[in-house]
Amino acid sequence: MPQMTSSQQPSVLVTGATGYIGSRLVPVLLDAGLRVRVLTRSADRLRARRWADDVEVVEGDATSRQDLDRALEGIDVAYYLLHSMDGKDDFEQRDRDLARTFGLAAQGADVGRIVYLSGLHPDSGHLSPHLASRVEVGDLLMASGVPTVVLQAAIIIGSGSASFEMLRHLTRKLPVMVTPKWVNNRIQPIAIADILHYLVGAATVEGDVNRTFDVGGPEVLTYREMIQRFARVAGLRERAIRTVPVLTPGLASHWVGLVTPVPSGIAKPLVGSLIHEVVCQEDDIDDVVGPPRGGKTGFDDAVRAALDGAKDRPEPGTVDPARLTAADPDWAG
Repeated sequence: MPQMTSSQQPSVLVTGATGYIGSRLVPVLLDAGLRVRVLTRSADRLRARRWADDVEVVEGDATSRQDLDRALEGIDVAYYLLHSMDGKDDFEQRDRDLARTFGLAAQGADVGRIVYLSGLHPDSGHLSPHLASRVEVGDLLMASGVPTVVLQAAIIIGSGSASFEMLRHLTRKLPVMVTPKWVNNRIQPIAIADILHYLVGAATVEGDVNRTFDVGGPEVLTYREMIQRFARVAGLRERAIRTVPVLTPGLASHWVGLVTPVPSGIAKPLVGSLIHEVVCQEDDIDDVVGPPRGGKTGFDDAVRAALDGAKDRPEPGTVDPARLTAADPDWAG
């Protein structure tokens, strides 16, 4: 991960610090020498984290401008890791309002940069509601007047990642499966360690950069190929996969809900987004941040790291971020 001297230590705010990305990002930021503040609705939820005493905790709600003003005061870089994946119909408006409020508060606090993790998507054509909302949030943050780095990623490979958990359980539980035709769509997955590398690097990008960056691993695979590659790494026999021409995202999400423990409010938008081919159109982020040390992680290596020590739940920051941690939900793993 990028290292910084004491004269370069920005103060950073992490929202969503109890989530999959945030809980892993905080210890990496601390290791990189940054001063970290977190905004959380419940300070009690953070007390179990190993890094809890090393950060400044602001208790508040990201929907409250007053709470955001307190959290953003004196902050150089704000990580926006918030989005609604709860299955409720009004998620788009809630995400829109949240992004606008955050952008206005960041501008008012004279924040130097916002960093947002969004979804990789095609350049044209209709997008799923979930993916369209993620793109809109990025656009709103970039229009806030605060320079914003938007990292756009597809499936993140690591235990605890909802997309990876869906892949894990489908592959393990179904030696024979009937699937939608989107299993043949191309996807460029990325390892969680590589995502963290780019998120940390985004804090120190020079200049008032205000744009999106595609981020992905070194391989482009179909979902079918990811299932078969996962099976090989996990020591399972090849899966028999049959596609059907008509299986709507709604029906497919119910199918995923029956087979996997991923909550339906999370599974439905993830399945809906799989109708798209999501492949990086550029790799400009490597020009401004640099690639991960040792190069980007291949799919098989990322899966091996995710499956290592699967029965343990150590604290995030004490083990490879690909492993299951104490911060991950009970249904993960």
